Amino acid sequence: MAFSLCNSCPSLLRRLTDKKKEAIVQAAVQEFRRLGYDATSMDAIAASAGVSKRTVYNHFPGKEDLFAAILQRLWETVMVNDRFDFIAPQTLASQLRQYLQQKIALFSDPAFVDLLRVIVAATIHAPERARGMVEQLKQSEPVIVRWIRDAQASGRLLAEYEPVDLGDLLMGQVKAVALWPQIMMGQPPLDELRRQRLAEMAIRQFLGTFSQQPDAELQGLCGDTLKNP
Repeated sequence: MAFSLCNSCPSLLRRLTDKKKEAIVQAAVQEFRRLGYDATSMDAIAASAGVSKRTVYNHFPGKEDLFAAILQRLWETVMVNDRFDFIAPQTLASQLRQYLQQKIALFSDPAFVDLLRVIVAATIHAPERARGMVEQLKQSEPVIVRWIRDAQASGRLLAEYEPVDLGDLLMGQVKAVALWPQIMMGQPPLDELRRQRLAEMAIRQFLGTFSQQPDAELQGLCGDTLKNP
């Protein structure tokens, strides 16, 4: 029994350490949102996390390191939820619907919204704080841009437009309703019906303008979703 317990000690210590680190990151999100980045102290974060200041510094040498951990958390959340490949046999509408509904669901996740609020508030007057994340974004092409490029190569989307511009146009419409009002003005997340309506409206406008054969590509969308209940 003693041998078994001893063998489990390193694993137990790692779990305790991970729990404390997670508590510190969550506390930092809470305090940055409550007080703002500049006004938040490591003492306040330690108190909110229920750990000593020394414990905080053992995990994060400074406030900048904590903010970097929050940026990394947002990056990982986006990357895990950002999988989208062009599938030739399927209509463009059915593919976009699945992708947009997934993105809108992410935008409605309270944890994601909290992270993004903290980052926007901390970087709007000091954009250099997010420089590392911006560099990561430059190095990895958004999956929606890759999908658009593949759809253009297949002859199903008009090829005279830049994929990056088309991706920004499509996602900008969605974010204008499902993300930025919630981040900047504290509006509640969309309910399920509004999510479906938003996705369908964005798809109809996008494919109606940029698809080679809009009628064929839009098959399968439920127009009744757009009607008022």
